[in-house]
Amino acid sequence: MAHRPERLAEAIKQEISDVVRDEMKDPRIGFITITRVEVTGDLRYAKIYVSVLGEEKEQNATIEGLKKAKGFIRSELGKRIRLRHVPEISFIKDQSMDRGIKVLNLINKVKDKGESEDE
Repeated sequence: MAHRPERLAEAIKQEISDVVRDEMKDPRIGFITITRVEVTGDLRYAKIYVSVLGEEKEQNATIEGLKKAKGFIRSELGKRIRLRHVPEISFIKDQSMDRGIKVLNLINKVKDKGESEDE
């Protein structure tokens, strides 16, 4: 039974992706990717990590739009996944992509600097 939160997290990830892509009409919500979902052991809460394309302002508007639509998304989840209690959901902007890009840029700068010193 220990795998239940992981299975539920995967199901939530898939269903919310579908809901956002197919059902939502909010113009604030840009191109998003749900990177991961963490469900608590008691299945009451789910943190949805979202990666958003675009500038900081657009990203914030998208997260705001998702937060406003939380009730709608949660009710859609309830229709799509058979559960006694649908978890409380919260959206969190996933910064890992941004951090990864910054790290790669730093590595490239160091590498370029090292190569220019070798010449």
